[in-house]
Amino acid sequence: MTEPKDKASKAAGELSKTAKTHLKSIYISEKYGRDKELKSKPITKGIEVEEESITLLARVMKRMLYKNEQRLNNDFITGLPDIYDGETIYSSNYIIDIKSSYDLHSFIANVGEPLDRDYYYQLQGYMALSGAPKAYIAYCLVDTPFHIIESEKYKLLKSMDVISEDSPEFIAEASKIEKNMTFGDIPKEERVLLFQVERNDEIVGSIYSMVVKAREYLQDLEAQHLTFNNKTLSEI
Repeated sequence: MTEPKDKASKAAGELSKTAKTHLKSIYISEKYGRDKELKSKPITKGIEVEEESITLLARVMKRMLYKNEQRLNNDFITGLPDIYDGETIYSSNYIIDIKSSYDLHSFIANVGEPLDRDYYYQLQGYMALSGAPKAYIAYCLVDTPFHIIESEKYKLLKSMDVISEDSPEFIAEASKIEKNMTFGDIPKEERVLLFQVERNDEIVGSIYSMVVKAREYLQDLEAQHLTFNNKTLSEI
């Protein structure tokens, strides 16, 4: 949903460079079965601690919350909302999507700031798919998985001029890593941030329009790719 930077492209309703780059990755994935590997410590943590974040949110909200396993689809978009409230996801009162923050700094950075634009559109999509009238992003701060903490300690050990992990200097620095990556000493109510978003059918319509443009771009991309060398080869 990012708009082009130059005025002419924006006025013409063209896709942004960011969108085109993403669509090229989709083209590669769908046609050739090669995915661009995206790995980082924040992404790894987010995947691994999802259940812990849901449990934390349930305790703060003082109600039972269960992870949704049903992927939703329509003619334009697909999505897998994390949580819904209601008898079924299609009669839900609201949708919740969990975002597990990597550390206290990235968590607190959300205070006093507007909701991330990408997450806003993500929730609009979930509401369009489910019919829910409102949705929430829940930033949750839970402990980092043990293996990530140990990996950080190992890198620290290799970077320090110490004899072993029993060295006082290493123990002191390693304890800082543990403190910065575990949060049980912070009250649970201070480790959840909820952003509410109301459904906007006009925005949903703009998402669908953008999907149509994306499909047209993918068709044009393939045509350009398959005929890229035709003129040059004919002249050789």
